[in-house]
Amino acid sequence: MERTLSSDLFFDHSQTTGSSALPLRMLSSVLLWQRRAVSRRQLARLDARLLADAGISEAQRQAELSKPFWR
Repeated sequence: MERTLSSDLFFDHSQTTGSSALPLRMLSSVLLWQRRAVSRRQLARLDARLLADAGISEAQRQAELSKPFWR
C-alpha cells in the first residue's frame, strides 16, 4: 500500500555528496517512516464501507498494518 508521497519530493539526493548526504538521507528516512506510521494509523481506523470505497480488502489492510514502520 504505497499510496504516500515519495520522499524524493522533499529532497533531491542527486545534489548531495560527501558528508552532507548522510544527514539528509537520515532525515528523509525518518520522514518517510513517520508518514508510513501516520498512514497506517489512519488505515486502521477505516470501517468496512470506507475500505470498500478505497478498493482495499480486509486482507490487504491486515498485511499493511502488520508491517514494521521501516518497510
